[in-house]
Amino acid sequence: MKAKYIILLIFPLLWSCSADESEDYQDIPLNFQVPANFPPLAYDLMNNPPTEKGFELGKKLFYDGRLASDGIVSCGFCHIQEDAFTHHGHTLSHGVDDAIGTRNTPPIQNLAYQTTFMYDGAASHLDLQPIIPFTSPVEMNGDFAKAIAMMKGDPVYQKLFKVAFTDGQINSENMLKALGQFMVMVTSSNSRFDKYRRNESGGTLTQDEKDGYAIFNQKCSSCHATDLFTDNSFRNNGLPIDPAYNDIGRFRVTELPQDKYKFKVPSLRNIEKTAPYMHDGRLFTLEAVMDHYNSGVVNSATLDPILNKYGSLGIPLTATEKSKIIAFLKTLTDTQYLTDKRFSEY
Repeated sequence: MKAKYIILLIFPLLWSCSADESEDYQDIPLNFQVPANFPPLAYDLMNNPPTEKGFELGKKLFYDGRLASDGIVSCGFCHIQEDAFTHHGHTLSHGVDDAIGTRNTPPIQNLAYQTTFMYDGAASHLDLQPIIPFTSPVEMNGDFAKAIAMMKGDPVYQKLFKVAFTDGQINSENMLKALGQFMVMVTSSNSRFDKYRRNESGGTLTQDEKDGYAIFNQKCSSCHATDLFTDNSFRNNGLPIDPAYNDIGRFRVTELPQDKYKFKVPSLRNIEKTAPYMHDGRLFTLEAVMDHYNSGVVNSATLDPILNKYGSLGIPLTATEKSKIIAFLKTLTDTQYLTDKRFSEY
């Protein structure tokens, strides 16, 4: 296993003209540490290096309902920290004026290791991803011109933008960069499983959990790969098509027939906290997820070949195997991440 390494972001300190206010008008680079059991970053930190004030600005934007057309629905409205930044219990995302989306709210952990975002990969850069929920009429229904006008009239935003960015401008580019800095830092890497992998204190697994990990590696890790538990690919996992939505998945972006009904493979980190499951939230328990892969897979032209390689559709799992896999999956819960004050609204 490779050793830990730290990317030290070098960023100039910005000072005010007034010596007695210098502490408020300086910015300090944040150290971003890649955990020893993680793959390399995908995000280019040097193009948007996280800083204390940039992160603070991004967090303020993340939790500010004034960015939405109703003044209520912030990013944090659907991405709730204690639920691993999902909208736990809600099958589909909720937006302004009680509008209902067509997909379940995904978690936002470890986004700096990904190259595409959203269930269909509609965004290919983390700094641009917020545009989709911000402008969606069934999510925040935001307007950049109105948001910028609001921020220009807010003394806190005025100060944060001035310090966080060299040009000090309150504009959409810096707004998105600040959100990017916040999302980059929202990292989950301290579950009991992580400590087990890094041979750290607190990393003890029971025999059932170890057995579950072995079964998982045999039957699940082709898609839920690496210690991020996703290979960031798009796959059709055999869910019956919901006629109410007929969500065509990745096809909506690429318009390639082979991408019909394919969705991004989600990370399984903190999966214990993120029910309901699947892109449309149709499954409410981990047991139901196991049952789907064991006996609920439906064939189609784009079904992933992995789900048709055992002589019958799906992945054969005994009751004991299901139980042990679930026991293992619960070791991926990162309590530190779920309670880290750096990421919380208050």
